[in-house]
Amino acid sequence: MITADTSTWVAFLNGDPGDDVLLLRKALQSHQLAMLPVVLTELLSDPNLPTALATSFVDLPLVELEPGFWQRAGALRAKVLSKGRRARLGDSLITQLCLDANLSLITRHRDFRYFAKASSLTVLFSR
Repeated sequence: MITADTSTWVAFLNGDPGDDVLLLRKALQSHQLAMLPVVLTELLSDPNLPTALATSFVDLPLVELEPGFWQRAGALRAKVLSKGRRARLGDSLITQLCLDANLSLITRHRDFRYFAKASSLTVLFSR
C-alpha cells in the first residue's frame, strides 16, 4: 500500500504532469492507495469540491490512528525541530501515520525529506 499527501492530490486533480501523479493514478487503479485522515480533511476543506469527488475520497481505505499516535508524532516533530529543520504540524502527523501503517508517501512537498532523514519514512518525490 501507498499514500499521497495533499500536494500530489491537488496536482492530480488539476491534471498536472509528474511522476507523483502517475504513481497516484497507478495506485488508484490497482486499489493500492490508502487515505490519510489529515489529507482527507485538507481535501474536504475545499468549499468548491464536487460532492461526487468528496464521496470518492471517503470511499478510499482510511488509515486509522494507533494507540500512542500523538506522543509518537510529537516526539518525531521534536526530533526534526532539534536539527534546526522546518517541521510543520500537519507534516508531522502525515509522517507518523505513514510510519505506523508502513506506507510509502508520494509527495511534491520537499520538507518531508527532513522527516525521512529523522525516521524510516519512504518518500517518493516528484521533483
